[in-house]
Amino acid sequence: MCITCGCSDKAEATLTDPESGETVAVHAHEDDHHHHNHPHEHDRDHGHHDHQPGDHDHHHAHADGDHHVHAPQRGTTVALREEILGKNNRFAERNRGWFGGRNILALNLVSAPGSGKTTLLERTIRDLGGALPINVIEGDQATMNDAERIRAAGCKVVQINTGSGCHLEADMLARGLQKLDPPLNSILMIENVGNLVCPALFDLGERAKVAILSVPEGEDKPIKYPHMFRAARVMILNKIDLLPYVDFDLERCIAYARRVNPGMRVFQISATKGDGLAQWYDWLRDEARTSQQEAIA
Repeated sequence: MCITCGCSDKAEATLTDPESGETVAVHAHEDDHHHHNHPHEHDRDHGHHDHQPGDHDHHHAHADGDHHVHAPQRGTTVALREEILGKNNRFAERNRGWFGGRNILALNLVSAPGSGKTTLLERTIRDLGGALPINVIEGDQATMNDAERIRAAGCKVVQINTGSGCHLEADMLARGLQKLDPPLNSILMIENVGNLVCPALFDLGERAKVAILSVPEGEDKPIKYPHMFRAARVMILNKIDLLPYVDFDLERCIAYARRVNPGMRVFQISATKGDGLAQWYDWLRDEARTSQQEAIA
């Protein structure tokens, strides 16, 4: 069980390639030695140890190999949380190194359901796909709906369905990267499961979290879910074209966001109408350039 949110480690998570229709099971935190279809198994057999997404630790949490986390005994909640997040963070660091070695700008898009993440991705892909190569990993509890939308926008995508799980984890992402195989010098957009709680705590190895908040959700979300907005470098305030029609205090929302995260960048956009997207695109270009300069250095 995930101590953070209560979702089960037995959730039937799956990875699907929309192009081929192939679906495989993805078990978060499964036995580190039982990683199948690794692209560099041959290298490891001959003593080469490139760190790739999906490479696993050889340190076992339990001597008998049982990696299921059982219901916590009284007084053990903190220890179990540290074990779960600690293992996730080890995978996240491997993902981060993999991104750095290939100059891939990885962004983790997080929000509540219905904020417009997928619509923003579609618009970004169509507007920038020719100039900035973009690939996407979609996270949802069920359906291929969003992956099909992204594919129709002209982008390579794989879908991770988490079953009863309410967030992506770093080892799930590593499996997705093996299938997606994003090219060098590209952008990876990770659309996380719609949830303003747990994705704040699970590092995927991304360069930045981008929190998307839509006007109809209300201006108080940054202080109601401070962990998410504190973890994000950017807040995209979407659906600003609806401001004349809803009770939403724009200045108060931005003040709340900066109260919990003084350094947060804020972009006010309408993904459907196009308002404010130029600033978002400029930030993406700047981040891609900075990522490339750091890789060279």
